Amino acid sequence: MFELITQSSFNEIAALLVLAALIGFVGLLLRQPLIVSFIAVGLIAGPSVLDIVHSKEQIKLLSELGIAILLFLVGIKLDIKLIKSIGWVSVLTGLGQVAFTSIIGYLIGLMIGLDTTSSLYLAVALTFSSTIIIVKLLSDKREIDSLHGQIALGFLIVQDLVVVMAMIVLATIGIGSGHGDSNDSSVWHVAGSAMGLLLFVILFIRYIANPLTSLLARVPELLVIYAIAQAALFAAVGHMVGLGMEVGGLLAGVSLASTPFRESIAARLAPLRDFLLLFFFIALGATLDLSLLGSNIYGAIIFSLFVLIGNPLIVLIIMGVMGYRKRTAFLAGLTVAQISEFSLIFIAMGISLGHVSQDILGLVTLVGIITIAVSTYMITYSHQLYTFFEPVLDIFERENTTREQNSEQGPSNHPQVVVFGLGRLGTAIATRLNEQGVIVMGVDFNPSATKLWGQLGLHTAYGDVTDAEFIAELPLRQARWIVSTIPHHHTGVSFEDTRKTIVQLVETTSFSGKLAAVSHSKLETEELNRLGVNLILEPFQDAADRATELLLEGLNIQVEQSQLTKGTLP
Repeated sequence: MFELITQSSFNEIAALLVLAALIGFVGLLLRQPLIVSFIAVGLIAGPSVLDIVHSKEQIKLLSELGIAILLFLVGIKLDIKLIKSIGWVSVLTGLGQVAFTSIIGYLIGLMIGLDTTSSLYLAVALTFSSTIIIVKLLSDKREIDSLHGQIALGFLIVQDLVVVMAMIVLATIGIGSGHGDSNDSSVWHVAGSAMGLLLFVILFIRYIANPLTSLLARVPELLVIYAIAQAALFAAVGHMVGLGMEVGGLLAGVSLASTPFRESIAARLAPLRDFLLLFFFIALGATLDLSLLGSNIYGAIIFSLFVLIGNPLIVLIIMGVMGYRKRTAFLAGLTVAQISEFSLIFIAMGISLGHVSQDILGLVTLVGIITIAVSTYMITYSHQLYTFFEPVLDIFERENTTREQNSEQGPSNHPQVVVFGLGRLGTAIATRLNEQGVIVMGVDFNPSATKLWGQLGLHTAYGDVTDAEFIAELPLRQARWIVSTIPHHHTGVSFEDTRKTIVQLVETTSFSGKLAAVSHSKLETEELNRLGVNLILEPFQDAADRATELLLEGLNIQVEQSQLTKGTLP
């Protein structure tokens, strides 16, 4: 049977996708994130079990494209304005966690007999937490906008910056990894190329990024294709000049991070990233021998316990010193109790440079499986865990938690009303609410509409409101109303109601307010009532009712005046 599968690359890819779907379904039943399932697919499809991975060139190509897009999405989140807004608690706690994890992890590596280089690589790899897992779990629990959720997101930004620096350092180390007398000239050549690429990115951000993406955003599909092309192009250029595809992909994302369309790009590329990352883990599994994992079980247990217990303790201590309550510190600390897919990519880069062996990759893979699997349950049942450990957490809390009190009582910029659809009706509603002091945010897929709102001084977000990833990123937790002024769309013989999709997606977020939607007919009103929409707006009917009221008032006034005139006649 397996011989039939491997007769063609298409059959092999099809078999791998079926295997991924089956294992992913089992992972879903066990409430495990896709990353754990993907790692399992790689190990099962590898030489130690089914041995069905033979189209290594094709899988390697898909794997490299997946890494480029993954790092592109890291780079696109690194907007300077966002970095400035994450707050000192995230910066200090994030840097403290990275520093302490690296130092302690390095010492543990030396204690269990690893060499200096392997210990250093392991120590750095342990500092990365999985953005994909944390955001997904917090979103599912509707805690992404909570205080500990926001602090956790700040951790991730700090860790992303560490990822950037680590990749650049590895790329710099790899510059001189060639042979012969031309090493010095190669170093200078690559350094010059790197400076040229950085200069191009700066100029691109300053003069090209915004007008180009504004033009492409008129056709959203073209904007996504362009983003993929830029990620692949920069990755290829980075590889050619010696910086590596990883650094190239990062710079591609950074070049678009300041555009108003970055959230939409990131949301649309997330499913493609997840799909292509499957092939990274398949390629990884094809190089691993399960016997190597078994030989590393002792070290994996030690490092896993350190990540699962040590990382949350580090965060607890730092946030306690900074004046946060034990509950906030505990819930935020649990989010860093796992390693990331970047940990495996980082070790794979070290193997390509000849710094570490396959044994270390097997060790980190096993640590990843253990920590990701266990931390998923830790985050899911975080409140129950806090109740259990609360009596012993008093030592981590200062008497006066002034920092958290200030955070809770400080001014909030979260929108009170979110308007989907920035046409004439949506703009009129938002303008009047804004005049009354209500904080309004508008969302639309039309770049011209979002630009116009920006000129009016209103906060906007460009994106597709039917995209689950995009909806999950919106600040909906403190919103009192979501107002959808988007009408239904007829596409051929099918009937697509965007409002129905909005209602379904909003139910999966942290939004707990009320929903209003526009109706243009009696049938639509009945359907919206069945969906549980709290307020149904009927623009034409409401306008007609108001016009009738004004006309009747005018008629009453005229009648009264004529009667008065008749009464005064001699």
